[in-house]
Amino acid sequence: MQTYALSAPVEGRDTWHDRKRYFWILGLVVPLLPFGAVGLYYATGLAVMLWLGPVVFLGIIPLIDLIAGEDASNPPDEIVAALEEDRYYRWVVYAYLPFQYLGFIGAMWIIGASDISVFGKLGLALSVGVGTGIAINTAHELGHKKESVERWLAKVALAPCFYGHFYIEHNRGHHVRVSTPEDPASSRMGESFWRFWPRTVIGSLRSAWKLEVKRYARRGQHALRPGNDVLNAWAMSLVLWGALIALLGWIVLPYLLAQAVVAYWILEAVNYMEHYGMLRQKVGPPDRRRYERCLPSHSWNSNKTVTNVLLYHLQRHSDHHANPTRRFQTLRDFPEAPVLPTGYTGMMVAALFPPLFNKLMDPKVVAHYNGDIRLANLHPAKREKLLRRYPPPAVATGTDVPRADVSARADGDEVAAARCPGCGYTYEVAAGNELEGIPAGTSWSEIPNDWACPDCGVREKVDFVPLDVAAA
Repeated sequence: MQTYALSAPVEGRDTWHDRKRYFWILGLVVPLLPFGAVGLYYATGLAVMLWLGPVVFLGIIPLIDLIAGEDASNPPDEIVAALEEDRYYRWVVYAYLPFQYLGFIGAMWIIGASDISVFGKLGLALSVGVGTGIAINTAHELGHKKESVERWLAKVALAPCFYGHFYIEHNRGHHVRVSTPEDPASSRMGESFWRFWPRTVIGSLRSAWKLEVKRYARRGQHALRPGNDVLNAWAMSLVLWGALIALLGWIVLPYLLAQAVVAYWILEAVNYMEHYGMLRQKVGPPDRRRYERCLPSHSWNSNKTVTNVLLYHLQRHSDHHANPTRRFQTLRDFPEAPVLPTGYTGMMVAALFPPLFNKLMDPKVVAHYNGDIRLANLHPAKREKLLRRYPPPAVATGTDVPRADVSARADGDEVAAARCPGCGYTYEVAAGNELEGIPAGTSWSEIPNDWACPDCGVREKVDFVPLDVAAA
């Protein structure tokens, strides 16, 4: 067990260790589910065994979450840097990919070459889809990192489900617009999952493409190029699916589609609950209004131990939005963050039944905004109905109160460099940023006002802190 010495005692202890350190390996249970399903099928001859993935993920894990309890412990601040550099945690994430691909390819091989019933093949495809869906979370962990190899591995993880545009939209779209009506991945109070699902799938795809078009427009180029991260991510999926169809025949195509749909559902069900009803308020003077910075109060969290282990602390979502490049082992719990009734897996089941989900979540949104749901992100079609059901207080609690803009503005041509106060990315005028389509020598005043930090996606241009060349 890796132990870290502390300069000052924390909770009466001079050392600290990650109590979940070796439990993180349990994240590999999900990509191993297809192996278990096939093994049980050949041991028993029962096709229902091939449905192991959905049964475990949507039935057993939510129950274990209720029994296993919670873990709200945070690593001490002084050891965060050392914990981030501990490569054990990186290899825990990397290990997901080979098991994901072995299960994915092996299952498709069995589907294409065996005489298993259609019911059994569908169950096996859905078991694969569970692993592919959680692989999107693996891609999420990898895609936020600064190392190019990890960002490339994120696209590898996304290839089986044909959802490579998530790599672009999540980092440069969702993190910028989170908890606003403009974000297709932020659900609105009163909006059912079945309304949200098509809206977010279509909206996220459009957003990812527009982001790449805008990036190439800054270079004066058309977006139909090999370097387009939407196109090259899709190309990886085309090659993978095409190879499987060429080897096994068209019979596997419906099952490839089935596992992809399950993966999309897992991703978007998680998106649905993470920011349900949350709304960032507008700040600044009337002529320069913008959304306030994302705070812990804008994300739903959970400390359910089992799901946190399986999803690399994804349920500590507030800290992730505040520090997107932070590795999962150092994400913190915020006592002021709103808390879900149970873990993500249990809430995914609830999302399938809108009346149940609304019964669980709507009162929590009302309480979060102290009874004034005018401060919440409301589904336009349900706004009046919700206001009648949950009448706001007679005295406004903040809907008309102007909020100060606390940005540290770096304006003017004289700025030689500016640094993101969140992740530390530094824009230097002399170097520019070719990847973002910004040529060397582009002055700070020429950077578009809607440009956001290319590393974390959280801080906008207006947040950047000016530096002199020596400091940069």
